[in-house]
Amino acid sequence: MDKKKNIDIAFKTTGCTWLSPVSDQVGVPLDQVNFIACQLFGLAAAFWFRLFLSPQRATPEVRHAVAAILGASSVMFCFGWYAVHIFILVLACYGIMIKASVRNVHRYTMVASIGYLTACQVSRVFIFDYGILSTDFSGPLMMITQKITSLAFQVYDGMGRKQEELKDDQRQLAVHSKPSLLEYLSYNINFLSVLVGPCSNYKDYEEFIKGQHVQHRLKRVKDGSLQQNGWDKVPEPSPVRTVITKVLVCVCCLLWFFIITRAFPIKYNVDPQFITEASFISRLAYAFVSIQAARPKFYFAWTLADAVHNAAGYGVSGVNERGEVSWDLVSNVRIWEIETATSFKSFIDNWNIQTGLWLKRVCYDRAPFYRTPLTFVLSAIWHGVYPGYYFTFITAIPITLAARSVRRNFRKYFLSSRQLKACYDVVTWGATQLTICYTVMPFLLLALEPTLKYYRSMYFHVHVISILAMILLPGKPKSFKPENHDLHSNNNVKED
Repeated sequence: MDKKKNIDIAFKTTGCTWLSPVSDQVGVPLDQVNFIACQLFGLAAAFWFRLFLSPQRATPEVRHAVAAILGASSVMFCFGWYAVHIFILVLACYGIMIKASVRNVHRYTMVASIGYLTACQVSRVFIFDYGILSTDFSGPLMMITQKITSLAFQVYDGMGRKQEELKDDQRQLAVHSKPSLLEYLSYNINFLSVLVGPCSNYKDYEEFIKGQHVQHRLKRVKDGSLQQNGWDKVPEPSPVRTVITKVLVCVCCLLWFFIITRAFPIKYNVDPQFITEASFISRLAYAFVSIQAARPKFYFAWTLADAVHNAAGYGVSGVNERGEVSWDLVSNVRIWEIETATSFKSFIDNWNIQTGLWLKRVCYDRAPFYRTPLTFVLSAIWHGVYPGYYFTFITAIPITLAARSVRRNFRKYFLSSRQLKACYDVVTWGATQLTICYTVMPFLLLALEPTLKYYRSMYFHVHVISILAMILLPGKPKSFKPENHDLHSNNNVKED
């Protein structure tokens, strides 16, 4: 009886409790400890997967099976019986993949996956009470929803449309045969990405499993010919140096969390005494510092996930201008570009990169009209039902439009000298970082009441300034050629 009781306790909402002593010792919630433990295990398993289950040693079926089993074990360890939601979604959508016609598979899959995800997120609000648990089963569901829908659209492109109807990107990623159950499970719940992503394309993942990923990515086509650059004749590059670099970044982020993040809690921004006694400038400064302190937890999760993929030999994007192998195919964040961003667009282009690409490929590129609003709506629904998310997305719209207008009207006057350009960059950097803080604060506060409390304490100043800029500044100055801000230039629409 005692043994059964211990087993029941070991798999509650937070998953396995074996690491409870570690959680108590370091003062980190158990769900976070479990997540980090699984990712570190995944990093070690990825090296083993590359060395001992390489395509030369094991068949694709074995590699698929092992990747899926390790992934399923990870979600069960982290989330206990709540992991059943992940398996239900994957199996249900595989049923749609097999039974639905290729001309409708993408529609049915999108409705089923987004619908189930939304139902789980609604229950999360009531069960988890605005994020008592910082990691829960809806996180993997969000990642799997991206992969399920991406694959469904790619099958539709490959089997349900004529090739001349496809855009270059769609033609390149199109899937021309439906995957087997093993391939489908492996793609969706493999241990490399099941916990935190990122979403990668099915064809890239299949090439990785079959041992063709690096070879194909390192080939270059010159002038439309099949001439190679010689990379296909050299041994497969080692990811060790890249993995070590990314792990060191993770260590720095972890240290930042223990030293800085804990000292500047986000919720202090809406503390009644702080709002009453602190000046506007002090509150603005604290918001800036607290948001800066909160970012490294995202950097940590995404960079560690990237390192896990690389350790398995997955993630080569090609060769850079210096002739070095680039391991950033599934990278989700560019930290330096974010911290030095001098525009709102530049910031979001380098944040949650793979989600931006997913939004572009399944929504923006395919919507017949109202592309940008529809893409924002999908992004909001995908993120969840917390009011703070919607405040962030709605706030981002006038800010984006105002930022474009300011840039078009004023930037040209600061390009005549290096000194002026440097001053412009410093000012726009500061404005961008403060604007980002203002915009994403609801995303971190989540609930309606603290969000409104924060914006009232800030006098809605960014909303007011953005709306005035949109009204007062000319949309298209005659002497300035507008920049291309549509979503085809990489991945403009990303919010997270």
